[in-house]
Amino acid sequence: MKTLLVIGAGPKALAVAAKAHVLRELGLPAPRVVVVEAHAVGGNWLPSGGWTDGRHRLGTSPEKDVGFPYHSTMARGRNREINEGMQAFSWTSFLVDQGGYSEWIDRGRPSPQHHVWAKYLQWVGHRIDLELIQGRVSSISPAADGWLVSVTDADGAVTQLDTDELMITGPGRSTRALADHPKVLSISAFWELAGRRELPVSSRVAVIGGGETAGSALDELVRHEMLTVSVISPMATLYTRGESFFENSLYSDPVKWAGLSVEQRRDVIRRTDRGVFSVRVQESLLGDDRVHHLQGRVTRVADEGSGVALTLRNSPRPDQVHTFDLVVDATGGHPLWFLEMFDADAADLLELAVGGPLTMARIEATIGYDLAVTGLESKLFLPNMAALTQGPGFPNLSCLGELSDRVLRAAGDAGESARREAAAGAERVRVR
Repeated sequence: MKTLLVIGAGPKALAVAAKAHVLRELGLPAPRVVVVEAHAVGGNWLPSGGWTDGRHRLGTSPEKDVGFPYHSTMARGRNREINEGMQAFSWTSFLVDQGGYSEWIDRGRPSPQHHVWAKYLQWVGHRIDLELIQGRVSSISPAADGWLVSVTDADGAVTQLDTDELMITGPGRSTRALADHPKVLSISAFWELAGRRELPVSSRVAVIGGGETAGSALDELVRHEMLTVSVISPMATLYTRGESFFENSLYSDPVKWAGLSVEQRRDVIRRTDRGVFSVRVQESLLGDDRVHHLQGRVTRVADEGSGVALTLRNSPRPDQVHTFDLVVDATGGHPLWFLEMFDADAADLLELAVGGPLTMARIEATIGYDLAVTGLESKLFLPNMAALTQGPGFPNLSCLGELSDRVLRAAGDAGESARREAAAGAERVRVR
């Protein structure tokens, strides 16, 4: 039996672990799934993760849960059983178990607050007896037949885990800020101050970013006494995420994705995912005349009296300088954050697989049907990088059931050496 190590105990990890659990319950082959998490299951949906205060609402329907869209293709003749098994871990099953199903229906199926979504993920983890290792990954190295992952726990003790295959999820650090300046807050610092009701009194506030991270920050800021709130993004305006059947169907079922050109795929992602606000957030901002949009990219941060001056570049127009009392860097996670964990040997191996320096474009282009980097002998699953080649739903919550199908199908395809290990009773994720 192969072992798949997942970094980050979020929805993707829970989707894969839950489906592996169902497969084993049905007597079907599945890898052992072990999850490493620095905070808690669902930690990025809790204040401790630094991406939210836990009180804002999920931008996606909670019915797009760990099993959605419930049309598994993993085992011919057994797929109905797999789908039925996954329904035991659905959002509605969670509500029934917690006694809140009828109230949720009567209230019109509202999107849950982030901390409730985390509670759902923790409920799934408890029901499948999730194998969880608490700690932060400090380095990733190639091993003879897999990966060697070093994990540092809260006491500073380092454990090395030897695994067959690796999946990396999550947005990375929430403590990153545009500049080291007392008036410029990372999204983590922003939510920490907001949670303690200690946001500085400010008349002119800027939020940098046009995606859902920025949207949640704006949703919080408009509840405070601010004179103006400026949203800074390079887009021509603030776009709303497409929520019609036609857009949603591309996220839920990516079967049509392969028939689109690269240009068409980029257009769909740009219009419906990256740099867009949810309909709910956009509607709440429309009625607030304090919120304005400034187009451009921030190229310089400087002191300006008691505030901070941002230089915005918007070619071909000349640069503009705007002064604010407070700036929130809500640009979201850095797409290649995980490379910080790779040692020199692992980075060299990945460079050989992608054919050059490790850029987002190169890595995206190598993500195969199984959501792993092609050209690597040991699987490295990067679902957050799979939008361009495989479909826009894989980096988010839109098709977690399809994601788990693809990953587990690939993870279950053991080579001859892995079969010999299994026959000999070998168990991976060994502590060194």
